[in-house]
Amino acid sequence: MDQQEINIKLSAADILRQGAKAAWPIGLGYIPIGLALGVLAQQAGLPWWAVAMMSTMVFAGSAQFICVAMLAAGASIPAIILTTLVVNLRHTLMSSALAVYLAGVNRKFLALFSYGITDESFAVNMTRFKNGQWDRWQALVVNHSSNLVWVVATVTGSLVGQLVPQGAFGVDYALTGMFICLLVFQLNGRIYIITGLLAALISVGWYLLIPGDSYIVGASVCAATLGYLLKRRYRSSK
Repeated sequence: MDQQEINIKLSAADILRQGAKAAWPIGLGYIPIGLALGVLAQQAGLPWWAVAMMSTMVFAGSAQFICVAMLAAGASIPAIILTTLVVNLRHTLMSSALAVYLAGVNRKFLALFSYGITDESFAVNMTRFKNGQWDRWQALVVNHSSNLVWVVATVTGSLVGQLVPQGAFGVDYALTGMFICLLVFQLNGRIYIITGLLAALISVGWYLLIPGDSYIVGASVCAATLGYLLKRRYRSSK
């Protein structure tokens, strides 16, 4: 079934309903994370309107958490831009995978659609595109309904954060705890564990030897490169 046949059978209300139905698990997950980000951003000195602008213009949770943490640590603007750019390079891979299902679509739609791509919406839309019962409009609803929930959650967290004392309830540890969890879930093999240890050693050594915050990007690039070389050597030895 091609997209024209799907569009003929589905009304605008059906598209909105099905897109929102597919997106609700994403939104449910975004609420606590968005609230935490809003609280942390407020405690880092960002007003609620700046949080709203960041969530609207960036719409990338990991990049926003990193940005807030680096701002709180007094990092330079170039370092923040470069770090978030490296973190978000994965979006080029996700966009390339989705492009197969958006062949022939005009550029205005592609610009609007690509703006809303996240890890979660990518996973939801790719699964449904592969099943053949999904079109670009339903996918667009998934992207932007998730975006709406994210913006509301982060702004709410920023406003609520004004009532939360600095360091209360371990909020100041939320970012560190989140990244520790993300790291643990990635350590699913010997090479990944070695790469993680290399990243820790390189970042500490870099920080001690070179002043500033260049260790964040430098250690990440070095460890990722070494991890890639280790993985390629492991595969060639089989």
